[in-house]
Amino acid sequence: MSADRWHAPYGGSVAADCLFCSIIAGATPADLVLDEPDLVGFLDARPVFKGHVLLVPREHVVTLLDLPARLRGPFLEAAQRLARAVVDGLGAQGSFVAMNNVVSQSVPHLHLHVVPRTKGDGLRGFFWPRTRYAEGEAGEYVAQLRAALGS
Repeated sequence: MSADRWHAPYGGSVAADCLFCSIIAGATPADLVLDEPDLVGFLDARPVFKGHVLLVPREHVVTLLDLPARLRGPFLEAAQRLARAVVDGLGAQGSFVAMNNVVSQSVPHLHLHVVPRTKGDGLRGFFWPRTRYAEGEAGEYVAQLRAALGS
């Protein structure tokens, strides 16, 4: 796995059958945008719009209700930085920031969606059409978002 795709994990509790824990452990490849001691942000493999980032705690927690108090501030602060990065780095006009707790939560590991938005982009309500990245295209989005994050 290339260094751009993953850095050594920092530790914390993981669940053996969790896709996001597998990404955090480096066993499943992901396009990392944010790599910090307590949090990881990576491109959604099936984005609503290109540049769609998932923010997850390294520690395996299932829902927002399970997030330890010590991670609440860093989690929200990272969400703010990612919301700014999709605007500054990708030229979006704004962002859609959301999370599900149990119902409609496709992976049982807390994750916050940060989706770049532009007026007229076609997203209405909670209908989330999905797209895919062309070969090599995800890396371009990672570079733009990392640059906007200053990392």
